Amino acid sequence: MALDEPKEADDVYEIDGFKYLVNKDFMEKAKPIKVDFQEVGFKLTSNLHLNAGCGGSCASDSCGH
Repeated sequence: MALDEPKEADDVYEIDGFKYLVNKDFMEKAKPIKVDFQEVGFKLTSNLHLNAGCGGSCASDSCGH
């Protein structure tokens, strides 16, 4: 996730006063995408199964966090 301006290739979703931009091609691969706000930060989950391991943040419990 990052701050960005809408582009032609993005869909814009407005939920609870927040705007989310998602690249249309990415959305087709990752849907559904869910953003859960937590006490500190947020958790992002999707239908993607990445084999690259865990980077700086983790969207599933498989990272051992």
